[in-house]
Amino acid sequence: MLRLWRATINTRNGLAFAIRSEQAVREELFVLALSLPMAWLVGATTMRRIELIAAVVLVLVVELLNTAIEKLADRLTTDHDPQIGRVKDMGSAAVGVASVTAGLFWLFSIAERMGAI
Repeated sequence: MLRLWRATINTRNGLAFAIRSEQAVREELFVLALSLPMAWLVGATTMRRIELIAAVVLVLVVELLNTAIEKLADRLTTDHDPQIGRVKDMGSAAVGVASVTAGLFWLFSIAERMGAI
């Protein structure tokens, strides 16, 4: 039980730091807040609504991992290092892929709701 409590505190601390230090995290939390009521309007079924929200949560998860990679890389060196730059670019690409995937989920669901599919 103590381990679970400590993990919860670490999670809270990590989220709080990410919210304070990263505009992208704040923006994705805003999108998540918007997606909660929108999923009920767009999703045709309860499962589809959950999938829509999960897609947005996935983007936030990938952004948090990308932020962790960037913070660690910046801690290693402030000098320009091409390899570290590529690692940061890959983290950014992961966020991009997750965002496109979430967008496609939402577009499919909108088309489904409108009867186009």
